[in-house]
Amino acid sequence: MRSEEVAQYLLDNPNFFEQHTETLAQINLPHPHGGRTISLSERQLVALREKNKELEKSLREMIATAQENEALQNKVHEFIVTLFAGRDLATLQEMVPHLMRDIFAVPHTAMQLWQISPPSAEVMAFADAQQQPVCLHHAAHDTATWFGEHAAQLHSFAYLPLHAGIETIGMLVLASEDKQRFYPGMGTVFLKRIAETVSSALHPHLAR
Repeated sequence: MRSEEVAQYLLDNPNFFEQHTETLAQINLPHPHGGRTISLSERQLVALREKNKELEKSLREMIATAQENEALQNKVHEFIVTLFAGRDLATLQEMVPHLMRDIFAVPHTAMQLWQISPPSAEVMAFADAQQQPVCLHHAAHDTATWFGEHAAQLHSFAYLPLHAGIETIGMLVLASEDKQRFYPGMGTVFLKRIAETVSSALHPHLAR
């Protein structure tokens, strides 16, 4: 008889061990961590303890994630409140990089507004194609030049297109020497909020 058949038989006959209690008492299993054999009931206790440890670990991870998200939400709120204190375009252009560094610890920020400094056709098409912020491990097209002498040291980028309605008015690019700071597939919810905030703050100061 195959082991699968034995397992299926026991599943189909849940009263088997009630009718053969002496058999249940005689069953010994290898300890999962080696060294000795243990009874079936002891093995179940070991399994329950291990499951509880896994659940506790998952709970700690969930709590840590929630705390990180709350901290990030507070930073986004601080960014929004501070940014809307800017009263003119020049001030806002100066504020954005400073706030990204001081609040979010993003070491390198570049912001280009199409009305002031039109990009290459490739960059404009790239920005128009992005409905959400996108993170990459390489600079898109010629945007590395936006970071000047630091370009060679940068290994992760977050591209945040700026919009006024359906029109792209520019792009905010965040960059880091750390390859894991921004990476393909990472969540972009907070990056989208930052992009929307910057877009809303800039829009009234750009000629229509």
